[in-house]
Amino acid sequence: MLWLTGLPSAGKTTIAMHVERELFRRGYRVYALDGDTLRSGLTSDLDFSGEGRRENIRRVAEVGKVLADAGAIALISLVSPAAADRARAKAIVGDAFREAFVSASVATCEARDPKHLYRRARAGEIRDFTGVDGKYDVPESPDLVLDTERNDVAGSVAAAVEFVVDAVRIPVSTGTINRSG
Repeated sequence: MLWLTGLPSAGKTTIAMHVERELFRRGYRVYALDGDTLRSGLTSDLDFSGEGRRENIRRVAEVGKVLADAGAIALISLVSPAAADRARAKAIVGDAFREAFVSASVATCEARDPKHLYRRARAGEIRDFTGVDGKYDVPESPDLVLDTERNDVAGSVAAAVEFVVDAVRIPVSTGTINRSG
């Protein structure tokens, strides 16, 4: 599992979706899960309070663990602002967990923001918005850093793909299932 964390609009989901396509093209079983998609289904009953975020991250870690246990590469893109919540996700997943910090400044993220969430947060419409008045714990020792402020999407995707293929060493799917013994 590659858990991509970073500020809103840092590029987590963009990278995850491109990595998913590239790994799939290479024959890997892979699935990308992003916060927006999950919040419209699996975690739609949760709010953005501390408790809601903790439960969101717990549920997503459990789903990612199931995917990883089944031999798929799980690409999880969530802001996941609290280090303690990410540590809990790592404890749930175990040795398969890898953390990627998608790094970009608040100014860069705000300039990219397609949903205008930063503007709404600055106007007081959204409280505790990560990067404005909500805290983000920068990972102390992530397995991978993807600096989207200095590198383009292609460079970040290439680095993530290389990390997954070389460091995690997950076998390519043969498309067959061995049912003997």
